[in-house]
Amino acid sequence: MTASETGSAAWPDRLLESRPSVSILVATAIVVADMVGVGVFTSLGFQVKDIPSGFSILLLWTVGGLVALCGVFSYGELSAMFPRSSGEYNFLSRAYHPAFGFLAGWVSATVGFAAPVALAAMAFGEYGKSVFPAGTPLALAIGVVWLVSLVQLTGVKHSSTFQLVATILKVVLIAAFLLAGVFVATPQPISFAPQAGDFAHVVSAPFAISLVFVMYSFSGWNAATYIIGEMRDATQNAPRAMLAGTLIVMALYIALNAVFLHTAPIDRLAGQLDVASISGRFIFGDIGGRVVAAMICIGLVSSISAMMWIGPRVMMTMGEDIPALRLFARRSKGGAPVLAILFQLAVANLLLLSRSFEAVLDFIQFALLFCSFFTVLGVIKLRITRPDLPRPYRAWGYPITPVVFLLVTGFMMYYLVTERPLQSFLGMLMMMSGLLIYAIFHRRTAMGTAA
Repeated sequence: MTASETGSAAWPDRLLESRPSVSILVATAIVVADMVGVGVFTSLGFQVKDIPSGFSILLLWTVGGLVALCGVFSYGELSAMFPRSSGEYNFLSRAYHPAFGFLAGWVSATVGFAAPVALAAMAFGEYGKSVFPAGTPLALAIGVVWLVSLVQLTGVKHSSTFQLVATILKVVLIAAFLLAGVFVATPQPISFAPQAGDFAHVVSAPFAISLVFVMYSFSGWNAATYIIGEMRDATQNAPRAMLAGTLIVMALYIALNAVFLHTAPIDRLAGQLDVASISGRFIFGDIGGRVVAAMICIGLVSSISAMMWIGPRVMMTMGEDIPALRLFARRSKGGAPVLAILFQLAVANLLLLSRSFEAVLDFIQFALLFCSFFTVLGVIKLRITRPDLPRPYRAWGYPITPVVFLLVTGFMMYYLVTERPLQSFLGMLMMMSGLLIYAIFHRRTAMGTAA
């Protein structure tokens, strides 16, 4: 019998194996930290190149936030139904088959989090050059990953405190930047009210393509689902943390883009990668670049911390189910899955030293979207095939919200297949390798049981 046929009975919940200690505040901080990386500070320049309209740009980021919320509602239903850490590994195993879950878990546990960690760390190194002139970008990148990993190894209690403080500091600094942009900078002649040509911008191809990259900036809204087993009152708090975190980030993203446009001329922003630094120089003068660099560096620390927390939980949960991976399920007295953290640390360092993290990110994008697509589709499937399963939280706006998410995610996958066919094919190969490894593990388990 498959997991979808047996419901919750086939998958014993392990929530009681470690005492849940993560509050909804910390879980929300993880969501915010995982979402707010460098994307929002770099993407506007390429958007205004083809969409030179304040209203259309803010609408673009609003639409991105609303689509992310559609995903939150579906993941919230699944997280309340199946309150176990590991995100898509857990959900796809329950909604379809353990092999499908392993496919998602294989991608996440190997490079799905390690590659974004390496990218964020390298960005920290690049921005950190203006804050720590004596350090090289690579040394700074490796140093911040090791620092955050050591905090994670101390246990859930210290990780929670570190994550909360780092995320609050990130939000406070962004808020201070926003206030300075409104009250200190010289306003630019731009309107955020609808104009005559805005409809043409909204229905244009550049708007649709820009939405793909906006959605990448919103990725991470599901971060709380990877630590459900460590959360207090998880069935209620996991959906709330995702909702609160996504709303906070949506507000920050819209406000940041409004301030960028409010403080710097569009022709100076168009086609530029460092839009935040350009805006910072218009607000703070010559030191603006260093101010923005310091703000981004502090923000990246919380992002790396979130990913170094949630990523190893996938390998940990897989270790609970698969005998060959059982060593990764071991936790310290503080609740940290030590070997799983060290494994992700090793992969992230390898990607940094080989400078291969950007290539890895290119080919795992399709796989990550694929898993998210079928996770949300699983909500619809279970509503039809298993209406009897308890649902402490039901997806708001069903079936419209999951369908909206599926349509946008489907468009993003189509874009990747047509624009980056080789990378998408490599992503498919990686997923297929996960199925092959699952078959090997499953066979070994079956032979061991028979013996």
